[in-house]
Amino acid sequence: MSGQWDLKGLQIAYEEAQKGYDEGGVPIGGCLINNKTGEVLGRGHNMRFQKNSATLHGEISTLENCGRLPGKVYKECTLYTSLSPCDMCTGAIIMYGIPRVVISENETFKSPGEEYLKTRGTEVVLERDQRCINLMQKFIKERPQDWFEDIGE
Repeated sequence: MSGQWDLKGLQIAYEEAQKGYDEGGVPIGGCLINNKTGEVLGRGHNMRFQKNSATLHGEISTLENCGRLPGKVYKECTLYTSLSPCDMCTGAIIMYGIPRVVISENETFKSPGEEYLKTRGTEVVLERDQRCINLMQKFIKERPQDWFEDIGE
């Protein structure tokens, strides 16, 4: 599948991650873009601390902000995320049949979900966005206990 919207998606994922950090949350962001039209169907960021939520990771927040979509729409999209998707977010990607995921970075956290997505036929593209790496490293250094809580450790 073509990545003609990748720069746009990566920029939005970073913007959302920065927004999450600025709000006092975990700096992970994302967006869902239609592969055919380039339309941004939704964007979001980790809201676990802001909303006292156990599940509002960046990818889940992104999907939530898309609202209800027909199942076939997800199958025409790319999910952009600023960090390697955890097992919960990987499950949502598989459940909705999103065929392509672009990850800004996996140096600070690499989920086994990346490989699992590939075994399920999802195209996984890894970029190395230094902005996202720096932001996550800063957050982990400042708030290690909150980071470990976010990833279930």
